[in-house]
Amino acid sequence: MKILAVGDIVGKTGVQMLKYKLPKIMKDDDIDFVIVNGENAADGMGLTEKLYKEILSVGTDVVTMGNHTWAKKDIFSFIDDDKIIRPANYSNNNPGKGYRIYNCKNKKIAVINLIGRVTMTVLSENPFLEAKKIIEQIKNDVDIIVIDFHAEATAEKIALAYYLEGEATIIFGTHTHVQTADEQILDNGTAYITDIGMTGPKRSVIGMDAKASIKRFETSLPEKYRIAEGEGILNACVFEVDDTTNEAVSIERICIK
Repeated sequence: MKILAVGDIVGKTGVQMLKYKLPKIMKDDDIDFVIVNGENAADGMGLTEKLYKEILSVGTDVVTMGNHTWAKKDIFSFIDDDKIIRPANYSNNNPGKGYRIYNCKNKKIAVINLIGRVTMTVLSENPFLEAKKIIEQIKNDVDIIVIDFHAEATAEKIALAYYLEGEATIIFGTHTHVQTADEQILDNGTAYITDIGMTGPKRSVIGMDAKASIKRFETSLPEKYRIAEGEGILNACVFEVDDTTNEAVSIERICIK
């Protein structure tokens, strides 16, 4: 079983890169299951139904979200669709689901979305405790457990990996838009990477126009962020899971410029 996780889609460039590159990646790497983080697809903040359908149209199995889940009101019309999940540690009163279970090649794959709390402005429940609770509920009913941890702090992500080592099959980080080089299989068999990176404008500051970002840092004055234009980049990660043991056996970063 090969599972592909694609880093945060940023703006129209990110959506275009996904549509252009994903089919070839799936074919070349013999991918079975695709997870895409789509919370920045709509001009850098949120997701619309049109873009959601475009992301699904090229072979995506599930779309994960993050701190911009509710940025576009359109989200409420499709958040209960069975191919999208939002952070599980949002308030229980929020619409949508924090995890779902999918069937693929006679395997049951649970995908859990979590949001971090360190330096994040979103009020949320404890992601560590929420993850434990979910895993305890589903562990006897699924073969593979995958977690998208949408968090800012590297320490929080790494700590979660050790906390769930041997319980989750795959844990990957999103949100920082910068791909890290620490992909590894932990001692107890969990595949982990701190951040899988971004799919969006290449010449940018994490997807935003560089000049606008520089002005904010240079002057300390408010400057509206805007999505950068130009050629794109696609960041992703391929995880291979043994079909007999259901344990992660390899992890490989992808960076297409």
